[in-house]
Amino acid sequence: MSAELVELKRLAAHRAVEWIESGMVIGLGHGSTAIHAIRRLAELLDMSALQDVVAIPASRQVEEEAERLGIPLTTLESHPVIDITIDGADEVDPNLNLIKGGGGALLREKIIAQASRREVIVVDDSKLSPALGTTWRVPIEVVPFGWTTQMAFLIDLGAQPALRRAAAGERFHTDQGNVILDCAFGPLDQPAKVAAQLDGRAGIVEHGLFLGMATDVIVAGVDGIRHLTVGAR
Repeated sequence: MSAELVELKRLAAHRAVEWIESGMVIGLGHGSTAIHAIRRLAELLDMSALQDVVAIPASRQVEEEAERLGIPLTTLESHPVIDITIDGADEVDPNLNLIKGGGGALLREKIIAQASRREVIVVDDSKLSPALGTTWRVPIEVVPFGWTTQMAFLIDLGAQPALRRAAAGERFHTDQGNVILDCAFGPLDQPAKVAAQLDGRAGIVEHGLFLGMATDVIVAGVDGIRHLTVGAR
């Protein structure tokens, strides 16, 4: 990614932060794009441009960064409704359906998304796709017990699953201690059907198909920054 596009993504994340108002409950997404929003939020709080804001992080890594930056944190138990969440995505289709979970935080990200009044996704234009699964595998989080039995099930669904591994080659574990199977389905004509099949399988904790959750997508590209909503492209 060019330095110009990295800067545009930073500006796009800042655009999303403009929608935050004092007194709001904020969802903090996980990943390289979301970190730009987190740092900008911290700057505005430090300048007192925003006040009485509390945030709910989507991962332990984000929690540690938010604490380091002095962003007040809370929980869904204390604040079950989130005003706005700013997050990234791995793939976005024309209906603003998403594949998420490349960073491994899909379970908490989806819990936060479904609790949010407004789910704002910030991406670069390489993440736009004609159909989910065209350019990205679907991450599927499964419990470690019997995880190999999920492989055959996923193959029967038409996927090519692969166990995610960490940088040193060991098995990757989520914050919840689960493992991730990254599944190549190819372009999905009926993502909702696949999501329902995954939802009904014991041992599958969550999947990276985020359907009908995004309210806004901010896209950074060589032509600048675009704001997409459902029905507009």
